[in-house]
Amino acid sequence: MPIQQYPHIDSFINYLKFEKRYSQHTIISYQNDLEQFFQYMVSQFDAIPLEAISASLVRSWLAELSEDKISAKSINRKISTLKSFFKYQLKTGGLQKTPMGTIIAPKVSKRLPMFVEQIDMDNLFQYMPFSDDWKGRTERLVILIFYSTGMRLSELIQLKESQVDLANNQLKVVGKGNKERIIPINKDLMEQLQKYISDKPSNTDGVKHLFITEKGTALQPRTVYGFVKAKLTSVTTIEKKSPHILRHSFATHLMNNGADLNAVKELLGHSSLAATQIYTHNTIEKLKDVFKKAHPKA
Repeated sequence: MPIQQYPHIDSFINYLKFEKRYSQHTIISYQNDLEQFFQYMVSQFDAIPLEAISASLVRSWLAELSEDKISAKSINRKISTLKSFFKYQLKTGGLQKTPMGTIIAPKVSKRLPMFVEQIDMDNLFQYMPFSDDWKGRTERLVILIFYSTGMRLSELIQLKESQVDLANNQLKVVGKGNKERIIPINKDLMEQLQKYISDKPSNTDGVKHLFITEKGTALQPRTVYGFVKAKLTSVTTIEKKSPHILRHSFATHLMNNGADLNAVKELLGHSSLAATQIYTHNTIEKLKDVFKKAHPKA
């Protein structure tokens, strides 16, 4: 529940909803972070007025989070939330100064994104069995779309038939912030999609989603996560096995095969190159491995 002493939260959340048009998932994250912070202001500093919140008070909250073993990555997200919130207060005239100017985010140890090896993905589609019924066809095509496009789980779940551009062999995907991007696919995959659409069950009751269950309803995230994990388990031993790992695999394999970084950025729908550059590390690791195996002085 919003903190009654700080009605500023509601106006900021409405701004994210109706002006920024952020996804429900993102809005919930912002709201949770703000409610945690202002609950701390209530319990520790007797609901101090917004204009009296200083950098030292913000640091005291961050220190408590750190003591509670909250990860640096999560703390950084909460700092980002507060920066956005106080920036909005400046913009709307609610504050003359932000307390976030001197707040320094903790360093996050860089971890290379996990991915499925290319040969393992080839084995998945060539040798792993998928049932011949509608469920099996859907599972195989969904996994193939994830790996061939790098789209997010939420993007695939919401994909409509109208977003399939048959004439140009491409998909129109609506990503974060309702930003639309175009993803090309090969002719063979487009033909598979076309046949899938034409063979759809008649009991869809007006459901326009591209991928549906045998009952004619839209796929649910938990269902997709479940069958992706099950199929990946049969071909790889990496720890994480999820739709997002297929997104990482898509990007990593593109980079390892010489794709332009800016092109990968656009395909993934990243807002900045910084998010895409994590995949260059995997490319460098591959180069090191080649060097060690091939160079006489390695």
